[in-house]
Order: sequence, then structure tokens, then C-alpha cells
Amino acid sequence: MITTPLPAGSLRATSLNAARLDAELTASADDEVDLLVVGGGVTGAGIALDAAARGLSVALVESRDLAWGTSRWSSKLVHGGLRYLAHGDVALAHESAVERNVLMTRTAPHLVRSLPQVTPLHSGVSRRQELTVHAGLRAGDALRRVARTPSDVLPSPRRIPAAEARALIPGLRGSGLRGGLLHFDGQLVDDARLVVALARTAAGFGARVLTRTTVRELHADGADVVDERSGESLRIRARSVVNATGVWAGELVPEVEVTPSRGSHLVVDAEAAGLAGTSVVAPLAGSSGRFLLLLPMPDGRGLLGLTDEAAPGPIPSVPEVPESDVDFLLAGIRDVLAEPLGREHVLGSFAGLRPLLRQPGKATSDLSRHHAVLTSREGVVTVVGGKLTTYRRMAAQAVDAAVRARGISAGPSRTTEVALVGAAPRRYLHDIEASARLVAKYGTEAARLAALSEYDPELAEPVCEGTDLTAAEVLWAIRHEGALDVDDVLDRRCRLGLDPTQRATALPPTKSLVTKALSGLTPP
Repeated sequence: MITTPLPAGSLRATSLNAARLDAELTASADDEVDLLVVGGGVTGAGIALDAAARGLSVALVESRDLAWGTSRWSSKLVHGGLRYLAHGDVALAHESAVERNVLMTRTAPHLVRSLPQVTPLHSGVSRRQELTVHAGLRAGDALRRVARTPSDVLPSPRRIPAAEARALIPGLRGSGLRGGLLHFDGQLVDDARLVVALARTAAGFGARVLTRTTVRELHADGADVVDERSGESLRIRARSVVNATGVWAGELVPEVEVTPSRGSHLVVDAEAAGLAGTSVVAPLAGSSGRFLLLLPMPDGRGLLGLTDEAAPGPIPSVPEVPESDVDFLLAGIRDVLAEPLGREHVLGSFAGLRPLLRQPGKATSDLSRHHAVLTSREGVVTVVGGKLTTYRRMAAQAVDAAVRARGISAGPSRTTEVALVGAAPRRYLHDIEASARLVAKYGTEAARLAALSEYDPELAEPVCEGTDLTAAEVLWAIRHEGALDVDDVLDRRCRLGLDPTQRATALPPTKSLVTKALSGLTPP
């Protein structure tokens, strides 16, 4: 049940756009905020929302765009921690199950759906392995019940015969298949959309969301920043500061040591993979407790992942997927499918860097997935580690640490009950007068996009052939979701950038629409 909606007001209160950014950047040079958050990923946006919902004044600064870094390169799962159970980390799995419940039943049921998953039981999976995985799934289901997630949201796992497994996943190899283990988890419609929803909800509580604003030097009482659009420098003063820059955390607070781990995914043709609406969770041969994922995505695409490799050296702006990872993923899923996936079926690829806390002598796959909240000698709070599913808990603990370090008066976290923009109980989402595709992306706000298209039918037209992205969605991204250019729209608001060929086709018409939308903005 969603008990705390956004503050009273209009859509304008949560709208992020260039005009609002200009006004709030100017205001930030003239006063002091309670909390400065550096980093516009899921953790930073979550911290901004947590603090603003407590009544603190907040400024969030991000050098590029919302969800620029690791937050948009995830598997897009809100999961209950099956891997953590396999490694005996019940506490971390329980934390994941609790936070998954918050997202699916309270704060973002419009963005997280129930995803059926099948672990195929081919001859290469021994009976002992089957029993081990099944026991893990039952333990995960027990945690689901402890977290009070209803069975109509996430049904209990069960063993299914081979015929049912192939009906759910037509592409499964039939030979040697004795059945499958059917289980359910949460899947985000889009990880970047979660970040944008968090930032907009924080803005609705009064937080300033300052993208294209780079921190040159961080202090315990603020930061020296540069507005990348104008080149102007300014000082943002704050009573407390949180560094939530993920793998870049050590660049701002050198005493924080992060070991990046590369998680690569391939974007594949779902039809070629034989994917429908159910994902494949395949035990990785020769590895205990690790799985390959083949996940259905919108628009006929699928995701194949996930690697866990050390990524030493300078941190790249956008990580690349090495050829070795492509080979590893295609080879790892080959025996599971009737028709092997080849490079001709790969539409794109991406890699995210996990910001794991350094532990000398350990491989990245063995490093703890627990998060850490650290306070420097100067009083800057840094949060590292963790995972997307538990961003809310990380954010609450970071705010607790920041207000404690600086003696700021603030109540407890409220975000378990704060609905994100567009949220509504799942039973009401079906009644929204808009297409199912729009409701899945925008929740209750889908009705506003549908209304835009009714007012101007041309806005309902796709921007180009081969995509469902409409002109209305481009306009919405610029006026309400903080997109400042065509890259923001294609790569982080609609995700056409996951398929480079499709992106290239959509680029010219989308760029023209963005130019027109920006010219029509007026100050909020």
C-alpha cells in the first residue's frame, strides 16, 4: 500500500528542465543547504530524496546526466539475493528481499514487475546441483514471506516438467532437458527511469537537482563546482556533504579505496534466443553459486550477462565490453539453447563498474557486496559498494551518518512510504487511459502523455520507423525529466542507445524534436 504521496502541488513541482536548472544553480550560489550530495546515480538520487523527505534542504550535483554511470548498466533486476544465499550470506539476502518488497508494493510498483525465471535442468546439471539450487530458491521464498511480499506479487518457486519449461522459454534445448525450476523475482522496466523518478520525487520535496555541474574540489562544508554549460565557477555551501560517486569516489576522497569490478552484458535478438516473457537463469559451469542470465526486455531485445572481472587502471567515462567477455557470455549460454547465439545476434553491449570496497588479496567475484558508509577525517561521508536493489537502505544510512557527523537535527528516514512519481497500487495501473507500454514506463503520468497526443496527434507518431518512441515522449523528457540534449533522451530516458543501429536511425529526427522542445521552455 502506498501511504505517502508527493507533496501537494502540480506536475511543475517535480519537473526537471533547463529553465529550472538555471534558476536553482543561481540560487545555490547565494545560500547554504543542509546537505550537498555529489553523484546523480541511484544512490545519490536516493540520498537526495531521503534527506529532502526529512525536511532538509538539499542540493544534488552531477557532472553529466542522471544515471550516467553504473546505475544504467545493471541487469535491471530488483532481486532477492539468490547469489548471496548461495554464498551463505543470509543477512544480505534478507536485506535485498526487504528492499525488493518496498519497491514492488509501496514506492515503485509501476516500475518493477514480477519476472518469471527458469533454471533449466539439463543433463549437465547434476541431481545434487538441482537439490542445492532448489533449496536456495525455497530459502529465498522464506525470505520473501518474512519481507511480507504477497504471493500474488511473487509466487512461490516450483519444479516444472520439461514441456512447461520449453513452453515458457521456446528457445531452450530440448535434448537432455528433464525439467526446470520456476521462480520469480523483480525486474525494472528500466534502471535509468528509476533514477530519474527518484530525482524528480526529491525535487518535489524541494531538492535542487543540478546536472552538468562538476565538482572541482570537495570540502566538509561544500564544494567548488563548475557549470559545464556556461563554464562559470561557483561555491556551493553546505552543512554536510555526501560523496555518492560510485567508482569515482576515491577521486574526491582519496582515502576511500575502491576496486572496480566489470559486469558486462550483451543486448541480443530475443527472437533468435527464443525468449518470450520468461528469463533463463543458468548455473555457470565450473563455478559455485554463479549464474548466467538471459533476460527478456521490451522491443524484442534480450540481455545476456553477467561477467565479474577486475577492471584495473583509470576509470573510463563509459566502460567498454572486451571481446573476451563477449566470447565468455556466448559460450556460457550455448549449451542451454536449441540454437546457439552468435555474434550476428548481438545488437549491442554495455558494461557497468561495480564500486566494491577494496580488500587486498581477493578476486572481485569474492569481494563483499555489502555497502559501506565511511566518514573522512574532514567529515565528508562516502557511500560505496552495495547494489541497486538496496539503494534506499544505503541512502538512509548515508543521511544518518551525515547529519550525525555535523550535528544536524533531522528525523528518521521516511522513504519506505514515499511513492515515486508515477506510482500507484498495481491494481489501479490497469485503469489508466493510456497504452500498456506507456503505463509500464510512466505509471500514472502515462495519462498526461496520452493527453498530449490527443491535443496534437502528431505527437503520438513514432520518431522513426522501427521504434515505439513517440514525439510526445521526447517532449516529456525535455520538459519534465531533466534531459538537456538528444543524448540524454536516447541513452538515458528511452534507452534506444542500447542498440547502436536503432539509435543511429532515430538520432536525426529526435535531435530536431529536442531542439524545438528546448526552444519552447519557459522558466518554472
